[in-house]
Amino acid sequence: MTYQGSLARFKGQLNSLSDRGAMGLPEYYTSGRLEGIQPSFDVLRKSSRDELVSIAESNDAPFAERYTAGAILSLLGDPRINIFNPEMIVIPGCITRLGLEPEKVDQIVRLFEETGIIPEWIEKETPAFEVEIRTFKIAKYPVTNLECLAFLKENTAAEIPSSWRFGRYPFELANHPVHTVSAESADAYAAWLSEKTGRSFRLPSEYEWEYAAAGAERLEFPWGDQFLDDHANTIESGILGTTPVGIFPKGYSRFGVADMAGNVEEYVADLYRPYPSGKRIEDDLSHSLGTYRVARGGSFTRFRDLARCKRRHGRFPRDIYVMGFRLAEDV
Repeated sequence: MTYQGSLARFKGQLNSLSDRGAMGLPEYYTSGRLEGIQPSFDVLRKSSRDELVSIAESNDAPFAERYTAGAILSLLGDPRINIFNPEMIVIPGCITRLGLEPEKVDQIVRLFEETGIIPEWIEKETPAFEVEIRTFKIAKYPVTNLECLAFLKENTAAEIPSSWRFGRYPFELANHPVHTVSAESADAYAAWLSEKTGRSFRLPSEYEWEYAAAGAERLEFPWGDQFLDDHANTIESGILGTTPVGIFPKGYSRFGVADMAGNVEEYVADLYRPYPSGKRIEDDLSHSLGTYRVARGGSFTRFRDLARCKRRHGRFPRDIYVMGFRLAEDV
C-alpha cells in the first residue's frame, strides 16, 4: 500500500480533502492487502465450518488465512452469527476512571500528528473522571449484514445501509459489520431485536463502551498501549474494506470483545456533551450537525488515532465515515 506521507500539514482540515486524500492515499490506484490471497482459498475451501471458525479467530494463522476462512464462512453460513441470540460478554460492574487528563492532550497530538489531528479533537476526551459502571453485557461482535437483512425483511420502511450499493444485500459480506447506517436505525434494530426476543437490547453508553474496550487499566488500545497494525483493521492494515468480524484476535479487548479498534466505527447511545467539569468543543461535527451521536472505535478508512479507546467522534456526512454499531444488554 502506497501512502502520500504525513497529513500534518492538513491539521484540522481533513474534510477539505478527497476521501482518498484524507486516507493518505494517492489518487492513482495502489495495490491493497487483499490481493494475492487466492492460494489461501485453494487450501481452505474444503474445510468444515468449525475448522474455518478456528482459523478465522486463531492468533497463529496469518492474515490471508484468517480473512479467507471468514470469507468462506460468509458464503457457507457463519455459525458465530446468531441473529436472535447474539454472543454477549458480561462486563462486571465497578467504579473506574475514564477520559483523559488535560495535561496529556499535547502529548497525544504530537504522537499522532502525522494523521492531521488537532488539540480540540483530543480535548473532547478531557477531563478524566470517576464513574460507576453497572454490570452489563456487550456483544462480542458488531452487528453484521446478515443480521441487518433479517431486520429489513420485517421492517420494509427501514433505512437500507448506504454501503449496500443500489440496495443489494451483499451476501458475500454476510459476516462483515453492517455500515453505513444512521444512529436512529441502530436504535431501531436494537428495539426490534428486543421485541423479537423479549430481552433488553440497546446500544452501549459511551462509558460502557470505553470500559469494555480499555478495561480497568485504561489502555490506549483494546490490546495495550502501543498501536500494532496487525491487531486491527485500520488504514495501516492496507485492507481498505470491512473484514469478517473477529478475525483480528490479537486485538480483542481484555474482556474478549472483538473489533473495538477498527473495521467500522460504532455508534453509542449518547449524544455528544462535555464530560463532567469539561468544556464543550466546537468542531466540524458540531458546526455541520449541531447535536450529534457519539461514535467510538476506528475503522478501515481511518488512521490509528481514531482507534484509541478514549477517542470521541461522530458521523460527518461523507462516505469516509463508515458507521456501524454493536449491542449491549441490561443484566
